[in-house]
Amino acid sequence: MIASGVFWLINYELLAIPFVVGATEGLAKSGSNYNHRLLWESVRPAGCSEAFDYYPRGRVELRPKGAVIFMSPHIGEEFVPKIMECFGLSSPPRIHYDGSRHYRCHLDGER
Repeated sequence: MIASGVFWLINYELLAIPFVVGATEGLAKSGSNYNHRLLWESVRPAGCSEAFDYYPRGRVELRPKGAVIFMSPHIGEEFVPKIMECFGLSSPPRIHYDGSRHYRCHLDGER
């Protein structure tokens, strides 16, 4: 199944949350994807006390010309195959390293 969704990189492990049609928890205003902040409380790893924006994160969007992965510059290309696997992508996606405030994390200093 090919899916859009969001992900975090937590201690070099990928926490991937594919978008499931009909799911409402963490849903973005558009209704077509998850919002990292809204979803965090339900997917936060056990024992983790960090905020949603502490870890590097990203999202997968499915577009007519193919998938696009938007992600923090702190997530290396070595994680792209795992992201592709988690979201069912068989064709190489376009990668957009997003250094905007939207994807800032503890590695950037001030969030």
